Amino acid sequence: MLETDEEDGKEPSFDVISGSGLYHAIVGTNPNDVGAELQIAEDLSLQFDEPVYSINRATDPWLIMSFRNGVGAVEDVGPEALAKSLGCPLPESKEHSDLPMEQRLRHVALVEGVRAQEAYGILEEESGEPLEPGHYRLEDTPQGLLIASDTGDIGFADINISERRPIATAYGVIASPSLDIFFVNILRGGECIGQYAQPPREHSSLPRVTEIKGERVPERILSALGIPAKWFRNE
Repeated sequence: MLETDEEDGKEPSFDVISGSGLYHAIVGTNPNDVGAELQIAEDLSLQFDEPVYSINRATDPWLIMSFRNGVGAVEDVGPEALAKSLGCPLPESKEHSDLPMEQRLRHVALVEGVRAQEAYGILEEESGEPLEPGHYRLEDTPQGLLIASDTGDIGFADINISERRPIATAYGVIASPSLDIFFVNILRGGECIGQYAQPPREHSSLPRVTEIKGERVPERILSALGIPAKWFRNE
């Protein structure tokens, strides 16, 4: 996108703000490019070992996501706190209202080929310390292992387990309460081998799939995965 702007003789659509350490900010300057930060973060995360973060300033509060190996996860952190922790200043400061929990995207997963006890050990090793009660909810079901969290976001749990157990297949689901925003990342060996997206993402670098377990509608996909739809409604 930057190269196209330069070739057309236009001002670049993004500014780069240098951070004090490992992280730097790429800030969009064109209001018509809303959503471009997700694509940039997704693409860059395929090239670097460290997570890449995106901040969607079109939402209130701003939507914070982290990407690793092309797979995104919603972060429950404020933009100022994130920027400070990364040593990378925000381009501007504003007050953010608290979005009610029932309106937020939630992230859960089904993992085939791993049991709860084994997964708990993997997640605790990745954390480097004992897990707090409620940090993860692990449930063995006929379809596989369900992973959820009292916070509504399991972070990189699905990726970490699929990395450590390459024979496992994980289905990471990120969705809104009404399921009008609905993503499923199919993970194997820590890599995303397919993504179902509603609404469709036209320029995603991830392999696109149009069905999960033979189903094409979010409600039926959740049923096929054995994931209760009420989990996304904060019930």
